[in-house]
Amino acid sequence: MTRNRAATIERSGAPRNKHRQPVVGAAFVRAVVDDQSRVAYAEICPDERAETAIGVLEHAVAWFAERGVIVERFLSDDGSAYRSPAWRDARADLGIVHKRTRPYRPQTNGRIERLHRTLADGWAYARLDSSESERRAQQPSWPHFYNHRRAHSAICGIPISRLHNLPGHHT
Repeated sequence: MTRNRAATIERSGAPRNKHRQPVVGAAFVRAVVDDQSRVAYAEICPDERAETAIGVLEHAVAWFAERGVIVERFLSDDGSAYRSPAWRDARADLGIVHKRTRPYRPQTNGRIERLHRTLADGWAYARLDSSESERRAQQPSWPHFYNHRRAHSAICGIPISRLHNLPGHHT
């Protein structure tokens, strides 16, 4: 590996594989989608550990609460982060019921799978970025576009318009 590439990888904070070698261009994106409106929250994470998943859950619950959505249930796959005692305790503290998808049945979690595909097509691979850090810098603005401007054929409209009681709109 060239010195230039090594320096770029170190600065970008890129994830590493099981041999601790940098994985260039990889990102762990955690996303949460509201089942009814399709409003989505997403953030890039440094890893796939339970502590990180708990942080994303807490951020997502707060983010949805700002928009008048109360998170009551959470559907996920059977990943190790969602089987940990720390995850169980954190979601119980938030008063959230956790449901799991059937193993090897991604259709059960179709909304999030479709969001991941849209995220890849619309943000991650939509254009050629000069660096991983440049690509990561664009991610925080992407959910706003997805929620406020991108029409969804499944709901015949824009997701944010399906939140009927936006804060400050109704008394």
